[in-house]
Amino acid sequence: MSEERTAASVTAYDPLLDLMTSNGIIDEEQADELREEHVRSGKPIRSLLVTTGYVSEEDLLNMMASYQGCEVVDLATATLNPDIIESVPGNIARMYSVVPVASTPGTITLAISDLVDPRVMDELMFVLTKDIHFVFAPEKDVRERVSEYYGDESASVADMINSLDSDMANNVALAADESDENSIASAASAAPVIRFVNLVLYQAVTDRASDIHFEPFEKDFKIRYRVDGALYEMAPPPRRLALPIISRVKVMSGLNIAERRVPQDGRIALTVAGRQIDLRVSCLPTSFGESVVLRVLDRSVVSLDLENIGLPEDIYEELNMDIEKPNGIIIVTGPTGSGKTTSLYSCLGRINKIDTKLLTAEEPVEYDIDGIVQVQISPATGNTFPKVLRAFLRQDPDIMMIGEIRDLETAQIAVQASLTGHLVFSTLHTNDSAGAVTRLIDMNVEPYLIASTLEAVLGQRLVRTICQNCKEAFKPDDETIARLGLKRDVVGDRTFYYGKGCKNCNGTGYKGRKGVFEYLRVSDPIRDLINERRPTLFIRERARELGMRTMREDAIRNVLDGYTTVDEVLRYT
Repeated sequence: MSEERTAASVTAYDPLLDLMTSNGIIDEEQADELREEHVRSGKPIRSLLVTTGYVSEEDLLNMMASYQGCEVVDLATATLNPDIIESVPGNIARMYSVVPVASTPGTITLAISDLVDPRVMDELMFVLTKDIHFVFAPEKDVRERVSEYYGDESASVADMINSLDSDMANNVALAADESDENSIASAASAAPVIRFVNLVLYQAVTDRASDIHFEPFEKDFKIRYRVDGALYEMAPPPRRLALPIISRVKVMSGLNIAERRVPQDGRIALTVAGRQIDLRVSCLPTSFGESVVLRVLDRSVVSLDLENIGLPEDIYEELNMDIEKPNGIIIVTGPTGSGKTTSLYSCLGRINKIDTKLLTAEEPVEYDIDGIVQVQISPATGNTFPKVLRAFLRQDPDIMMIGEIRDLETAQIAVQASLTGHLVFSTLHTNDSAGAVTRLIDMNVEPYLIASTLEAVLGQRLVRTICQNCKEAFKPDDETIARLGLKRDVVGDRTFYYGKGCKNCNGTGYKGRKGVFEYLRVSDPIRDLINERRPTLFIRERARELGMRTMREDAIRNVLDGYTTVDEVLRYT
């Protein structure tokens, strides 16, 4: 095995890889490489097998069908009965990527394109209230037929809410008694509630939402998605459905549905439209019920490769050199939701080698990475940052990652680890990279310790990028140029861009986000300023004299290159 290979990867189990090795298509070493690529990129094992040329789509289908005792059908040319199509709700077909092809009393046959998890089979049987048989078809055919017969998913939200409303009137089990745990559990397990929550999760994933908010108020129950940093509200369900829906989410994440007085945290792992999704769940008691927020962690959307997080070339090269140092502290700074954790994971992934011991202390652990020992911080159980970090130093690590430096004790342990030959990564919530130094001094860390251990600070923000579908050019006037702090001769005849708004971007003019960065390397002149307790402004200006480009300057470069708008730059930098 190569040096980059991680020891933990060989223990991961995947039934499809097991099927391929048992059929002699690949050997164990190739299976390990595919597992690592799956963990690194988030791409399904199935598509990796085909794209790498180990097996053709047709042969793979035949092997999977034989394994599950099914047959392969030609879904592209099959004529499907409309009554059978209507027997499966659209949100179920889209969520699980299935197409109904035949039906008998009490039984339905579904076309699929991948091996079926037994838990998914049980869930489908419960939601559809029928025994299920499967047949296999190419992934492209299944996807096209789902789109053809079940149309645009946006229309299905209102349909599902209407269906839920009528079910509430007809189904006593949905009318949960807040004082009766069994009644709540029964309502949370009702098929209409399961279908609705699945639809909400499906739509959030397909819309690339980073968070899903379930918010009960006195007279309303709101469900909102955060997409590209902005919140969008979906059609609200009736207020009386808040308890069954929130209880369903708690059941899925293994939380106590009877406990509604204290905050709870959990996780959900599920497959949505063929993609492995992790959801981080947070429940918070409020005046009108529990507010629940789900953080969507989709590895197929978020790249954890250092070269893919959008660093400018000069910062990428400097950071690459600094993360190879044997000791010191490297800090990533920015507000909540600015991509700090993604940057840290990308750095760790670059230096994660078989001869290096990596430990992380996180609250909570967002992505599971093979070869890295990750510890969940949980103050409720006594697992605080200082306690875990003191234990880390007895675990013989080479590299440590601290989720966040919040207090003097955590900062002192980070400094101590650095001074004893460890490389330490962490985050701080400050407005810019120079502010990280003064924040540490404000925590009462001695300046000489900061100067001797701090190697670099990466400051970052995420700005929304212009939708390519409705992108429009315009010539900026003098007022627009002045708002950016530029002069007309710098801009010249350059064209600026904005998004008019279209269906692709929900009328916002933006689709996707891009990082803007500044990189403060702690060189000797900066160390002198730190020892002199100079304020943030002095450190920032000296760093600029030494060649640092500020976040505002990096953001303006993105405006001039046509990636984002003037308004985004002024809003975030």
